[in-house]
Amino acid sequence: MEKFRETLRVRKERAILVGAILRGGDGGDDLAELTALAESAGALVVDKFQQKIRTIKASTYIGKGKADRLAGRVKRFGADVVIFDNDLSPGQIRELEEIVEIKVLDRSELILDIFATRAKTRQAKLQVALAQLEYTYPRLTRMWSHLDTVAGAGGGTAAGAVGGIGTRGTGEQQLEIDRRLVNKRITELKRELAGIDQRRIREIDARRGLFKLCLVGYTNAGKSTLLNNLTDAGVPVEDRLFATLDTRTRKWVLSGGIDVLISDTVGFVNNLPHQLVASFKATLEEAVNADLLLHVIDAASPEALKQIESVNSVLEEIGCSDKPVLEVLNKADVVRKISDLETLQTLYPDAVCISAKTGFGIDSLSEAVMAKYKGNILLLRVTCKQSNGKVQSFLRAHGRILDAQYSNSSVLIDAQLGRNQLPGLKRLHPENIEIVRE
Repeated sequence: MEKFRETLRVRKERAILVGAILRGGDGGDDLAELTALAESAGALVVDKFQQKIRTIKASTYIGKGKADRLAGRVKRFGADVVIFDNDLSPGQIRELEEIVEIKVLDRSELILDIFATRAKTRQAKLQVALAQLEYTYPRLTRMWSHLDTVAGAGGGTAAGAVGGIGTRGTGEQQLEIDRRLVNKRITELKRELAGIDQRRIREIDARRGLFKLCLVGYTNAGKSTLLNNLTDAGVPVEDRLFATLDTRTRKWVLSGGIDVLISDTVGFVNNLPHQLVASFKATLEEAVNADLLLHVIDAASPEALKQIESVNSVLEEIGCSDKPVLEVLNKADVVRKISDLETLQTLYPDAVCISAKTGFGIDSLSEAVMAKYKGNILLLRVTCKQSNGKVQSFLRAHGRILDAQYSNSSVLIDAQLGRNQLPGLKRLHPENIEIVRE
């Protein structure tokens, strides 16, 4: 197997895509997403091979007959790599490579490869390296099965039955060495990432007094374009999957003159390898600690509903399923079927339609975020010392002062304020806060 797997890179390689669907299951999307992933990695897709199977075969996943047919297509199209839209075991990959005589990758390996080529910062590179090692570790046993695992006749003793001391073959020795090296490297990566995580946690804690937004969404939905439109982030924008892996946080001034912080996150995808979700947990902490998630949806995609499900699945995995969410229907200006957009608006009546590229709907988005920022408007009666100017400044900046009565050293203020800003007012230690009306 190793002769085909000197590298996982698929850039500039001719690829055949394979999708195996269990009978009675979903017919899939004609490998559209796998095509986008392969092309994003730089491969040239020359053929697609989608097959229904009754059961998953332990040796080749799709069965010997279909594997032989695949080998014929490999020769016909001069392919360099076969990419499966399924997760394969190392044994299945090895058997398939012996039949088709070229490199075989599964979906998770392809995504890991894309992440590896996109990683630019030290943190992103460490996260990808950790994900790759954690993906590889449980597969080491089958990767070395082409070598002897036990040497010697064995004999009739219990020790001899399992090889005994001094009878272990090259396979088991190499496996032990690899496991030890991989374990050591995983430990080193986790230790280094833990240090970075602590710095990120301190950064997040330092923003405690500010309202925090986080952009989440399917890869290539337009999150980076939106961040650039709202702020001076200057994030590179490309029409490809996983163009951005690194989190960027910028200040955004809402229509009411309120400063909030908005962060971008790595894009999600259907069946995102859980190793990546775990490794990028620090990056996704921005979502965990956000006050509001902006779910950017590619309204022009025919797979928008499936993409929404994939994003919600990842959000649930990282513990964000209960976070307040505002759906943002991006690319509304290039929607081909108005009925699709109307369906999304029916399902998400509070969603805002925008075009991050042209700026359409940005003012409406700002107003919607402002409404979420304020929450329900409360009528308050606040008592504080006249010397506590911060209370009055806060009420003017975040709400509306209706009346102020001064007596001796205190001031009694009637004001309107959003419920979400009430904790911020309390941190300024006024003498008394009374909610007159909700």
